[in-house]
Amino acid sequence: MNMIREWFRTRFSDPQIVILSLVLILSAGVVFFLGEMLAPVFAALVIAYLLEGVVRVLRRRGIPRTLAVLAVFSGFMVAVVAGVVFLIPLLVEQITQLVNILPSMLAHGQVQLHELARIYPNVITEEQVQEMVTLFRSELVRLGQRALAVSLASLQSAITYLVYLILVPLLIFFFLKDKHKLMAWVRGLVPEHRTLTEGVWDEVNQQTANYIRGKAWEIVIVWAATYGAFLIMGLDFAMLLGMLVGVSVLIPYIGATVVTLPVALVAYHQFGWTSELAWIMTVYGIIQALDGNVLVPVLLSGVINMHPVAIIVAVLVFGGLWGFWGIFFAIPLATLVHAVLRVLWQNRQSAASSSCSCQD
Repeated sequence: MNMIREWFRTRFSDPQIVILSLVLILSAGVVFFLGEMLAPVFAALVIAYLLEGVVRVLRRRGIPRTLAVLAVFSGFMVAVVAGVVFLIPLLVEQITQLVNILPSMLAHGQVQLHELARIYPNVITEEQVQEMVTLFRSELVRLGQRALAVSLASLQSAITYLVYLILVPLLIFFFLKDKHKLMAWVRGLVPEHRTLTEGVWDEVNQQTANYIRGKAWEIVIVWAATYGAFLIMGLDFAMLLGMLVGVSVLIPYIGATVVTLPVALVAYHQFGWTSELAWIMTVYGIIQALDGNVLVPVLLSGVINMHPVAIIVAVLVFGGLWGFWGIFFAIPLATLVHAVLRVLWQNRQSAASSSCSCQD
């Protein structure tokens, strides 16, 4: 107990560390307990971070901030309307077609598994094949029930989503227009002796902005490249699969592994064990390799400079705590943890140096 008491006394005798700790605890509490209610605010913040980069480009060209914000926001709304009119109907159509052919895909896969059991009885038995098919069918039924429940819930909360469609654009506009006023207001809430807090905030803010913009461009580029490649090669559901591959980059390492399964299943159902299947999987592998070794270093240089183990742990921990938003912000949150530890270490080192100087 004396050791613990001494640790608290030495660590929390500095007002700056106390303020930083309180800010972190309050922020985590707000996100954890009010995260679902504040989802429109988080969505608007993400989009505002994304659009702020375009606003800065226009500002460097001498355009006043108000005009730059109006131009960028107008372009964003045009893009949203175009997506709702053209992109979403196409995705819905392809999802419907995919759901309709799932039974035939399952039957085809079952035949192939029984054929493998007949040719290689020592590797896989008929009982194992039947267990796999039963498990897969039960998973499909469970997913169908969950999709139905989500659909009914969506119908029940249609008014809520309609309100969100109005609130989110308004929040985006005001986040962009009154950015400096909002930042000054937030700083005014933090007490004095906030040098450590501001240092952590500046680093995390810069990293988060770079991460969001880089990830947005990565999703668009990977989605477009995958869609174009699959379309040229004649693969069904090219737009839907391209979207899945693009969105999968949000979850480092894990997303690419998971999305490989639907790509392989659709290609195998369409072409079978042919050279077309091999070419599609080869092109898909090349896209993944270029994304990880070329695109990510270019778009996210200086942001993702953590070990892969740290990234995977961050995705698992923060995703388990806060769901989608935890996965999306896993790397910025890991950056926050790293920044806090680094600032505390530097503060401890400076305190130790000052103590040694006083003794001398």
